[in-house]
Amino acid sequence: MHILRGGILVTPEGLRRGDLAFEDGRIVQVGGTAVATDADTVEDVTGCYIYPGFIDAHTHMQCWTGMDWTADSFETGTRAAACGGTTTIVDYATQDKGMTLHEALEEWHKRADGTCTANYAFHMAIADWSEKTKEEIPAMYEAGITSFKTYFAYDHLKLDDAETMEVLEAIRPFDGILCVHCENGTLVDALQKRVFEAGITGPEGHPLSRPAEAEAEAISRLMYLSELTGARVNVVHCSTALGLEQVRAARERGVRVSLETCPQYLLLDDRRYFEEGEDGFAGAKYVMSPPLRKPHDIQALREAVRAGEVDQISTDHCSFNLTGQKDRGRGDFRKIPNGGPGVEHRPALIMTLFQDTLGPMDFLHLLSEGQAKVFNMYPRKGALAVGSDADICVWDPEKRWTISEANQHQAVDYTPYEGFEVTGQAHEVFVNGTLCVRDGEPTGVKPGTYVARR
Repeated sequence: MHILRGGILVTPEGLRRGDLAFEDGRIVQVGGTAVATDADTVEDVTGCYIYPGFIDAHTHMQCWTGMDWTADSFETGTRAAACGGTTTIVDYATQDKGMTLHEALEEWHKRADGTCTANYAFHMAIADWSEKTKEEIPAMYEAGITSFKTYFAYDHLKLDDAETMEVLEAIRPFDGILCVHCENGTLVDALQKRVFEAGITGPEGHPLSRPAEAEAEAISRLMYLSELTGARVNVVHCSTALGLEQVRAARERGVRVSLETCPQYLLLDDRRYFEEGEDGFAGAKYVMSPPLRKPHDIQALREAVRAGEVDQISTDHCSFNLTGQKDRGRGDFRKIPNGGPGVEHRPALIMTLFQDTLGPMDFLHLLSEGQAKVFNMYPRKGALAVGSDADICVWDPEKRWTISEANQHQAVDYTPYEGFEVTGQAHEVFVNGTLCVRDGEPTGVKPGTYVARR
């Protein structure tokens, strides 16, 4: 048995003092004083908070995006996640055109199984909707997948409104949830052409071609499709005040919608696209979709987080190197691979950003419990409770450090948070009861397993 003693336990019922004990991959005691034998390991973690392992429910590891392969594999991406305190990711297995859902799931297992430091689950992204695909939905539930994704943008991925409605109808009998990339793809395609032909070819063209209205319109459309079908939906990476307004209005009507945003939309604004750097192309680091927004959007989303309107903060981790990948779009912003890294730094960034207005229970909800509840992992994940998995983050709230490409574990040649000074670090991280990180550095083990959800 392993006993953590002296820390502050962040439990579903509130903060508690006492021991946390676990063995054979499960938590066996929360609070009180655990009786130790000579065979047990007892650690003093006084001064630390003990959280259930954090969960990042929006990642793209080892994935072909239509332009290039992401820089992070499941091996490097889950190792980086664990170094930041994240013990489970939920990645988007993606059905390409002409592929069955079974083939997509098999391919993602092939990429992930046996390679991961953190645990991993899968959403299933549907890009080729048909009667055959519809027939596969029940089998996906049997395989532990309760959440799906569709796109309103990207020509090689997007479904039209009728197809999206049919997906919602197909998953509703299982009370599944549909995550949707909410941008009006037809509008984006037209604006990209218009912006480029106007002579704006650098990274600054990216936000001009994907305005806030394109997100808000798509969110509104999803809200009405959810209302029409009665199915649950999840708005991923909400980035604008206009989009937030659509979610609020839908909730007033009784729509079952959960809301996700990401650190980049709480910390970075669209002035970043004008960064030049040594090679004059540093703004490409921030080409992600949706793009970075205006300061007033950041303020609106921060207020929504403080007000409890945001169910989860995940990352949309989709890493590409600046050199050799993003720089292929030099002279044409449309050719810059969309995405950015962040899976390693999310907990420290969010706790630092909200350190004066939120507390440990809020961070529990935003970084772990919310994801576990929305995506059918609770209380196996996302809770310090007897019987829950021993996915544990011992968090040192006093550690001060600076984020840098030089000290990160993400397999990418930059971080959008270069130079950010943060407070708090993962002192110890356990995945399924195995110590995999100490003081932000990996121990080298790979205890991560597939999380089948029900």
